[in-house]
Amino acid sequence: MEAKIIQGMLLGLATADALGVPVEFESRMTLRSEPVINMRSGGSWGQEAGTWSDDTSLTIAAMESISRRKVIDYRDVMENFLKWYERDAFTATGERFDIGNTTRAAIVRFSRKLLPPVKCGATEENSNGNGSLMRILPATFYLYATGGGQLNADALKIIHEFSALTHGHIVSQMACGIYSLIAAQILNRKNLSEAFALGMVDAQKFYGNDDTFKKFSRLCDENFAALPEEKILSSGYVLDTLEAALWCLLNTDNYKSLALKAVNLGGDTDTVGAVAGGLAGIYYGAESIPTEWLATLKRRDYLEKIAEDFAAVL
Repeated sequence: MEAKIIQGMLLGLATADALGVPVEFESRMTLRSEPVINMRSGGSWGQEAGTWSDDTSLTIAAMESISRRKVIDYRDVMENFLKWYERDAFTATGERFDIGNTTRAAIVRFSRKLLPPVKCGATEENSNGNGSLMRILPATFYLYATGGGQLNADALKIIHEFSALTHGHIVSQMACGIYSLIAAQILNRKNLSEAFALGMVDAQKFYGNDDTFKKFSRLCDENFAALPEEKILSSGYVLDTLEAALWCLLNTDNYKSLALKAVNLGGDTDTVGAVAGGLAGIYYGAESIPTEWLATLKRRDYLEKIAEDFAAVL
C-alpha cells in the first residue's frame, strides 16, 4: 500500500485529535459561541497547540508493533500500550496526559499477567467507551492489505479481538467492525456516500442476525446523513462516537470542514475528531489538511516515519 495513503490516515487522525484536545468536555452550546477554527493551546488539558492525545498515541503504538513484527501480535501490541502507560512512549510531548478508565484497567490487567491479551478488555455493558474504536485503523489496514483488498469473516474476528485488548463487549467490537468495513470501502476508492452505504451492506451481512446489531439501526437508515445536528450525540460512548464521526463525514466535502464540524460538536472532541479524521485522511489525503495545522502538529516528522514504516509491511 502506498505510504501516502497511510500518511493521510495518520495525519488526518492526529490533526483532528489535536484540534479537539483543548476543548475536550466542552459543551456544544459553549462551542457555538466560541467555535474551534484553528489549533489552540491551553484548555481542558493545558497543552501546547498541536498536541495530540491517547487516540493518536495508541494508534501509532499499534502501528509500530505491526511494522516491527510484520504481523498482528496481540501481546506485543499490549506491551507497546504498557510502554505508553508506564513510560510515556508514543506521546506528542514526552508526557501522557489522557487515558480512559476501561483502557487503563485493561493495561493494568495485562501488566499483572492476570489474563491473556485478548481477555484484558472489560466485557460489561457500561465499558463501551470509544477507546478501541479510536485505535482500530492499523488492524483494519493490515487486514485489508493482506486480505486482497477486502475484509472477510476471519478478518472481522481479528478486528474484534484487537478491540478486546481493551474493550471486549460486543458493542465495542461491532462498532470497530462496522467502522473497518466502511474504511475498507473508502480504501477501494468509493465516494464517501457509496463507501458508507456499501460498508453498511457488508455490516448487515456479517451482523444482521445478531440482536446487538439493532443498536446500530440508525446507521442502516438511508436518511441517516439527513439527521439534524441535535440528534447526533458526541459523547465517549462508542456508538455515539461512531455515529457522530460518520455523520460529519457524510455532511462535509473536505478535510477542514470535517475536522471542524466533528470537534465543534463538543463532548469527547478529540476522539470524535480522530475517528472522523482518520477516514477523512484516507479519502482526501494529507495534502488536504491545512498547512498551518500541519505546521503546528507536534512531531509531524515522527508520525510520517511511523506511516512509512507501516506502509512497508503492507
